[in-house]
Parts: sequence; structure tokens; C-alpha cells
Amino acid sequence: MQRIHADLSADLFGAAASRRIEQACAAQLPPHTLMRRAGLAVARLAAALAPHARTVWIACGPGNNGGDGFEAAAQLARRGFRPVVSFAGDAARLPPDAQDALARARAAGVPFTADAPAHFDLGVDALLGLGATRAPDGQLAAWLARLYDNARPVIAVDLPSGLDADTGASSFDFGAAPDGMRHCLSLLTLKPGLFTGHGRDAAGDIWFDDLQADAAAQGPDARLGAAPPGRLRPHASHKGSWGDVAVIGGAPGMAGAALLAATAALHQGAGRVFLAPLDPSLPRLVPQRPELMLRDACTLPLDTLTVVCGCGAGTELGPLLAQVLAQAPRAVLDADALNAIAADAALQRQLAERLPRGQATVLTPHPLEAARLLGNDTATVQRDRLAAAQALARRYRAAVVLKGSGSIVAAPEQVPFINFSGNARLATGGTGDVLAGMIGAGLAAGLDALQAAREAAWRHGALADAWPAARPFTAGALAEGGA
Repeated sequence: MQRIHADLSADLFGAAASRRIEQACAAQLPPHTLMRRAGLAVARLAAALAPHARTVWIACGPGNNGGDGFEAAAQLARRGFRPVVSFAGDAARLPPDAQDALARARAAGVPFTADAPAHFDLGVDALLGLGATRAPDGQLAAWLARLYDNARPVIAVDLPSGLDADTGASSFDFGAAPDGMRHCLSLLTLKPGLFTGHGRDAAGDIWFDDLQADAAAQGPDARLGAAPPGRLRPHASHKGSWGDVAVIGGAPGMAGAALLAATAALHQGAGRVFLAPLDPSLPRLVPQRPELMLRDACTLPLDTLTVVCGCGAGTELGPLLAQVLAQAPRAVLDADALNAIAADAALQRQLAERLPRGQATVLTPHPLEAARLLGNDTATVQRDRLAAAQALARRYRAAVVLKGSGSIVAAPEQVPFINFSGNARLATGGTGDVLAGMIGAGLAAGLDALQAAREAAWRHGALADAWPAARPFTAGALAEGGA
């Protein structure tokens, strides 16, 4: 068993793939083996997280997730704990593995109750798991509300009940929780939905036990992004070795967005950074950033640059965006550049033509911008973030970072990545501009579009994760690398 953290690389399998893997593994083992291993894993985690707990309430549902809970109860009883099981279902209709686990729990003397005990020290959510296809209601909803009320720690078995394994969409409002109050033990496979959408809030700390099974033969539906490798700069290098980034944006009243992107590119190691603000009233020097070279956007040699375009651009881009799409060998398109493309079919065609010409492109939409580019709405994007990011990558033939909780990094004909670094500190104005600048620096240094997007997304989140609690968090400080 291992705790999943942002440095880790891992394959992720959705519901259909997880079921195939389960069936293949079960066929090679004696009956009930996988469920007994699963219940034992839950019991071990419960004992480790709450070694002094007197009462452990295990809420069990009508399927195999409930069976895992029955087995966990039997194992805990044998270890001197006092598990109490509440069962929402008909024992006669349980699957065979769950019926076996129920019999083992009863044989171990586990007490059963029709409702939650008046007091418990640890809760276990074994209600719905992977098989959930409907929103919890009635008794199930009441038990979930009790389990996830933040009054005591809870362990979700495989998945928090009501969370979609594939998408991270939730039919139950889990809300937020203090650190250490929520845990999820994902069994046999890690599921994408745990890492994006509502998954992070619902699951809390994520643990994994592969139940001694091998899922390597099954191709993953997604991958968990890992910490990028450290790269040493050779002594025999110079500013030209690390590329030139030009940031085009900053319309009147929004100059800060372009400045943040440029500052981030600078602090991520770009050799030279040109700032081309669209507000003509700005001075020709940024006193606090003398390293930035201010230019008129119309004079930039676009065909030699990595261009970060759109940060705070408003409606001022005009024909510049078409020129960037046509000429820039490497481009990061953010914010108002994306809005302009979403509203212009000719720009959409230009964007899709860049990859066949060997031009690298990264799009960095938030959910509303993604919805505009796809011609749907934010709710549709958020219901299936993986599918939305992959659709954008296919349609526009570009790498995509769909921002949000568990940012999705996708590229045409590639397995998508879910970024596991970052936290709610990033939910503030300007952090997206910082990410765009960081990606630009990676492209300028020679990374391909997918690699530059993945590495920047991870570093962007890791900076927020490492932020001192006593220090105010601002996008400006983030752009400086937390210095």
C-alpha cells in the first residue's frame, strides 16, 4: 500500500478498464481472494490511521463495495477494534463475493445496526464505489452526510460514493475538509476521477493497494503527471541557448497580466524575454523588471520567437493573432487569444494547420474558455474534463492544459495526463498568466509542446504546495518562483 503524492507517476484506469482488470485477475485466483485482500487492505489502513479508535462505523452498500466493507469489519474485529456495520441492501441479492464477506463478518461477531451509531471514531464509506450510476438518495444520502461531516476521519473504499471514476464529477456535495479528515483507498487500480474535478475534495489523501495484481497488460486511460527531472545547465551555455520568449498582451487596464507572464518566463530560465504590451501608454521600461525588453508587437520577428499571446489582451489583438498563428514556431495561447479563436472560424483553421507545419502550440483554457472553443458550456466541460481536454487537442491539433482542480494536459493521439500538484491558493487572479509564461520558457528551451505543458503545470502547482502558510500568496510572487 502506498500514499499517492504529487511526485509520483502512475497509470490511471477508468471504470470499464478497472472491471476488465478485476475480472482477469479474479479468474486466476481462488474464489473470493480479491475481496478478502481488499477488505484486509481497508482494515490495515484504518488501523494505521486511527490506532486508538474504539468504534469504527462501516456503512456498506448493496454491491461488492459493501462486500469490501464486510470483510474489513471482519478483519478489524479480529484485531481488537469494535467495528459496527450498517447495511443498505438485501443480503439475498448480494454478489457471491459480498455474500461470503457478509458471512465472515457475522462469524467474527461484528454487530449490525440499522443506522449510524451515536458515536464513532472513524467512518468507512463502503456504499457505492465503482459501480455508482445514480445520485445517492434517501438513507444512502443521509449516511454520506454523516460520514463526510468533517467531525471525524473517514476512509472511502475504492471511491467516495457518488464520485464518477472516469470524470471526477460528483452527484453528492462533499464540500471541502481539513487536512487529514478524508482518505480514499483505491483498490486494484487508480481511477482518474480521484484526481480531477470534485475528486480531490471528495477523496482527500489518496492511498493505493494493487491487491497483488498486475494491470500492466491494460493500456491506461490517463496518467498521473510526475515531478519533472532536474536539468543542469552546462557551463558552456549562454542566453541564446535557452531561447527567446515574447509576451503579447496587456491591453489598457490589463497590463499586469502580460507582465506576470513575462516575469514567469524570465524566472523559469528563458534566455531573453520581450514584453510587447498592447497599451501604448505604458513606459518603455518596467523599473522593477529591467531584464524585460519592451517592444512594439508589430516589430517582433515572430518567426524566430516563442510567443505567449493573449494574457490580458482584451479585444486589442486584431490581426496580430493571425500573424502569430502563421509565423511563430512555438506559441502559447491563453485567455483572450483563445476567446478570439473561439469566435473566428478562420483563426480556428489557422490553429489546426500549425501542427502539420511543425509549429508547436499549447492552449491554456480555463473551463469557460474551453467551452467557448468547443461550442458547449462550462457544465459540460466540467462533467468530463478528460474528454473535453482530449476533444480540444484533437480539434485544434495542439497540446492543451485544461486548468482547474486536477489540470488535464492532453495532446493529439497521446494518453492524457492529470496534474496532481497544486492547491486552492491558485484560485486567484493572475496565476493562469504565470502558467502561460512558464510554458513559454519550456518551449523556448527546446521541450516539445506536451512536455513543456506537463512540466510547467507540475512546477506551477508545486510552488503553491510548498508555499509557507504565513506568507501571503500572490500571482506576482508566484511568477518570481516563490522567491
